[in-house]
Amino acid sequence: MNIVWIKKDCRVSDHPALLEASKKGPCVAVYVVEPDLWKQPDMSWRHYFFLKGALSSLHKHLAKRGIGLLIRKGSITAVLDQLLHQFKQISLFSNEETGNNWTYQRDKAVRKWANFRGVTWQEFPQNGVIRRLKDRDGWAKKWAFFMTQKIEDVLPQTPISSTQESFTFPSATKLGLVTETGHEFQQGGEDHALTKLTSFLNERGEHYSKEMSSPVTAYDSCTRLSPYLSFGCISMRQMYQLMKQKQDHIKKLPRPQRGGWAFSLQACLGRLRWHCHFIQKLEDEPSMEYQSLHSAYRHLDMYDYHEQVYQLWKEGKTGFPLVDACMRSLKVTGWLNFRMRAMIVSVGCHHLQLPWKVVAHHLATQFTDYEPGIHYSQCQMQAGVTGMNAIRIYNPIKQGYDHDPEGIFIKKWVPELVGLPKEHVCEPWAFDWNIAPPIVDEKISRQNAAKRLYQIRKTLDTKAETMSLLSKHGSRRKLHIKRSKNR
Repeated sequence: MNIVWIKKDCRVSDHPALLEASKKGPCVAVYVVEPDLWKQPDMSWRHYFFLKGALSSLHKHLAKRGIGLLIRKGSITAVLDQLLHQFKQISLFSNEETGNNWTYQRDKAVRKWANFRGVTWQEFPQNGVIRRLKDRDGWAKKWAFFMTQKIEDVLPQTPISSTQESFTFPSATKLGLVTETGHEFQQGGEDHALTKLTSFLNERGEHYSKEMSSPVTAYDSCTRLSPYLSFGCISMRQMYQLMKQKQDHIKKLPRPQRGGWAFSLQACLGRLRWHCHFIQKLEDEPSMEYQSLHSAYRHLDMYDYHEQVYQLWKEGKTGFPLVDACMRSLKVTGWLNFRMRAMIVSVGCHHLQLPWKVVAHHLATQFTDYEPGIHYSQCQMQAGVTGMNAIRIYNPIKQGYDHDPEGIFIKKWVPELVGLPKEHVCEPWAFDWNIAPPIVDEKISRQNAAKRLYQIRKTLDTKAETMSLLSKHGSRRKLHIKRSKNR
């Protein structure tokens, strides 16, 4: 029996492992709910909620092709032992995953199991991330080549009666997950992913490049496909090719009819490459999940912090209106646009002096689209601990004036400010509204954070290590510019 191990690839279209298994003969897909995975500090009920929708959709699409989907609970190696006992001889197929450290160690254990049992295990790349990459030279061209390859469909199978089991999920409560109520999370599934992409390409996406930064417009103008990419409900390649088709169509139109599509599609296609670019960093440096990329900053990883300050940040009660609106909306929707994500990380790490790992773990549980490679890379970048990226410390008051000048988003999520004039919403304490100021002084805390980071950056050892990190992880274009300046 050809076993397709489903991980974060809950789809039928452009599924390399499923395609190859279907070519080899009778196959069955299996998803293993692993209790220890759901005990990790970066996992939450909202992830499980989305996953169940994704697997239900996958079950439906596989059934149409005569392929069963088994849902098992336990360790993957124990489940594989059961399948080996049931079918006597198996081959294992799966797509590569760049997950958190727990899944990385789990995959190594499966490789050891397969070698010991004499089971063939084939893994397949499913996006532009390259395993065992020697260096970044030529990476962008390899990514582009992968994205343009023809997508093949899975071969239909004759249903196997021995795999027709009831489709049930283990209880979230028994996994230790606390059920969340009053949420507005997106639904998982391949059909939902395609619906979102279609609406973006035909309706919502025209002004993406102009409207993605403001939380007022981003909810509609962004693709909203990030959770579907994270759980593999749609492949990066399929998304890329459909966007390219739209782009080619737009280019053929008379210029007046193109509207804002040309700029928006180009911007979105660029971000698809960035998506893989950041995941590649974790693939090449798994320790990014639990320690600063640059060794000079590692003493900041877990320095002491005030628990009360942390709780106020989590609950959206810092006193910075835009920050609080973002944290409260995230709790309900499971999503924020990129600029707002960067701002809440920046405020947490710099203004409030929270360790980046504490910030990262909480936000991982909140983002439905949590993708470890992007998440930890971005958290470290915004915290200023990579040593090779520009130090950016966002002024949350200025961000409010820039991206929510009417106070629309702020008033929606911070209703205690509803009665204020729009021009006062971003800093109401400054206009005698009898509202307490933020829990820290914005200017002083920002200046102190910048001073601390720049003092570390000035050391000679830091500069030498920075160039080494750039050589390994940086984009080739940025590295070329850096080398030219050093000459």
